[in-house]
Amino acid sequence: MKYQQRDAAILLLADGTIFHGKSIGIPGKATGELCFNTGMTGYQEIFTDPSYFGQLMVTTNAHIGNYGVNRNEKESGSIKIAGLICRNFSFQHSRPDSDGNLFDYFKAQSLIAISDVDTRALTAYIRDHGAQNAIICTDETPVDELKSILKAVPDMKGLELASRVSATEPYFYGNPEAKFRISALDLGIKENILRHLASRDCYIKVFPYNSAFSDLSSFNPHGYFLSNGPGDPEPLTEVIALAKEIISRDLPLFGICLGHQLIGLANDVPTYKMFNGHRGINHPVFNVVTGKGEITSQNHGFAVERAAVEAHSELEITHLHLNDGTIAGMRMKNKPVFSVQYHPEASPGPNDSIYLFDAFVATLDQD
Repeated sequence: MKYQQRDAAILLLADGTIFHGKSIGIPGKATGELCFNTGMTGYQEIFTDPSYFGQLMVTTNAHIGNYGVNRNEKESGSIKIAGLICRNFSFQHSRPDSDGNLFDYFKAQSLIAISDVDTRALTAYIRDHGAQNAIICTDETPVDELKSILKAVPDMKGLELASRVSATEPYFYGNPEAKFRISALDLGIKENILRHLASRDCYIKVFPYNSAFSDLSSFNPHGYFLSNGPGDPEPLTEVIALAKEIISRDLPLFGICLGHQLIGLANDVPTYKMFNGHRGINHPVFNVVTGKGEITSQNHGFAVERAAVEAHSELEITHLHLNDGTIAGMRMKNKPVFSVQYHPEASPGPNDSIYLFDAFVATLDQD
């Protein structure tokens, strides 16, 4: 299939830097915080991950779209990235079990994407200058007008986005006859997390982000889960209070990514915005408890302060990111509460981190 429209497109960064490319054929503009992902595969999972809401995605892999899309490889019901910047966009695909091509997938959801960008140079620029807001344009809007639009885009620091991706009503996942019941708070939960919990004999009730402890506890769960999600954790004061309530009652609690940061804040550990974040399926993590290494999938632009965890009387570090020494996991010393900053459900090749779901299930009371 051949697409004729290959109009000029631009990427404008908040500092005024411009990168040139071509439209894949969907006219319009998109704004968000610019970030890059180093994964060589899994682009559909990336594009549908709610944690990427509000972000323009730069893919460092040179080819995007070459294996099409598949209904079983999404992490939510729709595309969540704000827009895509890539090197080569494939309008044809060659995988036998695909459900269609990426262009039609984008067009159906009006996702703005540009290709033919020097993504190696762009990634290096982000690494050197840090994450910043940007705008992509495929409709020939003048640069001065784009600059005005970009100035109105809020910074990610202080931005609450979980409400934009959370379920609006509770729903159930798994087998009602399962051995364990889990109350999960949806801050942008990925479907594969639910799959892993359900495969471990858990029946999950998923609650909207603003649910109270009384809502979650009404399910009479064996344990509680705080999901991943987009944005700054600090504005989520109600969720922080919820986590404090669960912790004060000595109830099993597991948090991933945003959930990890919120457990830190519930223990009075500050969080901070990272220079350019960790995003990819190849991040090395050291398990302090076992002395083993793990290759992990990560997607976060905020982190908990390491010095504050090290000084905390009730917390201990369980995992460290080997590239920069940031905290990748922690647990409470005398309570069934732990969290990780990466995605154990993602399984990027090796299943190095799946044991964390088993560890969570092991903390649940067995009636």
